[in-house]
Amino acid sequence: MLLIKNGRIIDPYSGRDEVADILTDDDKIIKIAENIDAHECCIVIDASGMVVAPGLIDVHVHFRDPGFTYKEDILTGAYAAARGGFTTVVCMANTNPVVDNPETLKYIMNQSKKSPINVLQAASITKGMKGNEIVDMELLKNNGAVGFTDDGYPIMNTAIVLKAMEEARRLNVPVSFHEEDPNLIKSAGVNEGIISEKLGMGGASHLAEDVMVARDCALAVSMGAKVNIQHVSSGNAVEIIRCAKKMGAFVTAEASPHHFSMTEDDVLTYGANAKMNPPLRTEADRMKIIEGLKDDTIEIIATDHAPHSSEEKEKEFSKAPSGITGLETALSVGIKYLVNGGHLSILKLLEKMTINPARLYNLNTGILKENYPADMVIFNPVESWVVNEFYSKSRNSPYYGRELQGKVKFTICRGKIVYEDK
Repeated sequence: MLLIKNGRIIDPYSGRDEVADILTDDDKIIKIAENIDAHECCIVIDASGMVVAPGLIDVHVHFRDPGFTYKEDILTGAYAAARGGFTTVVCMANTNPVVDNPETLKYIMNQSKKSPINVLQAASITKGMKGNEIVDMELLKNNGAVGFTDDGYPIMNTAIVLKAMEEARRLNVPVSFHEEDPNLIKSAGVNEGIISEKLGMGGASHLAEDVMVARDCALAVSMGAKVNIQHVSSGNAVEIIRCAKKMGAFVTAEASPHHFSMTEDDVLTYGANAKMNPPLRTEADRMKIIEGLKDDTIEIIATDHAPHSSEEKEKEFSKAPSGITGLETALSVGIKYLVNGGHLSILKLLEKMTINPARLYNLNTGILKENYPADMVIFNPVESWVVNEFYSKSRNSPYYGRELQGKVKFTICRGKIVYEDK
């Protein structure tokens, strides 16, 4: 049994925000009350001055397993997630081989059984992520896939997208889309504008994102499927999503911490560690993303945790791969730039990192309630810390060496302490 005492319990599902105790037994919460006496067999955590919240949920991570385990594997990714306060993650399908078949899916699920946290897997929408032929979504769902995405690659064939939405609606699973038209990208990883000109590169126009978001939102209005727009970076895309929601589309949207905390100017400071797809854009785009978070046009914060080796990221900018790690810094970036920045309450931030992603994937977690899973994060919301180490195999982060606010002290998954800050 585990007893957490004197913590500020914040549960976005119920709106609870009060100091109380939580008692767990095995993998469930069995009691929440003002003062719970400790049993002899209890492990007791004094959470005075700390926030106790549902374990964070990230619906967009790359654990690189199978095929690219020199960058990350399921266990190292899981430990990085636990250090960041995450108890559930959804892995993307762009592994080698691609997760478009039951055999690869079963391998990942077997590896995930060794994980300290809940590692879930999305399958690809199309075979080989080539955009030409849809996978057997029902077969993959029956074998454990929780959703479908070709993340990393846009699906240019509109008929394929429409068919995927139809099947997703029938199966009640989300389909998530990477929205960048390659025909409108001169060079990936940096916004087309002043900074790309300084680098002597063409850049990636916001139009590449806008036109794809507009297409998929239009389809979603008609189809009624659970459509998730991944890692929104364009202010125009935020407006398009807002309009689609008003028209009744069942569309959700993600914002990644780097897109609400950084701009294209940071590319000059952090180089390839600030290179990602879609790229960092302008300050105006950043503020529109924050406005989208504030009015729930964007309901989810997801890291797009994308580890790469130091050797890969140390190449010249144009040849370095896109993507940054994010699991170990996400909560702190949210506290520093959204809560301390006066944009969101801590309750609202946690809503976008717990119950909202749980709802998208139909998960029975993200809630602090009796008889629900004992998945929790305990963090000090005012503690400052410098990012100087990672549990991830990779350290391709623009936050390395920077001071952030809000420190994870304990992560508890299935009633067990899986991370403790010492």
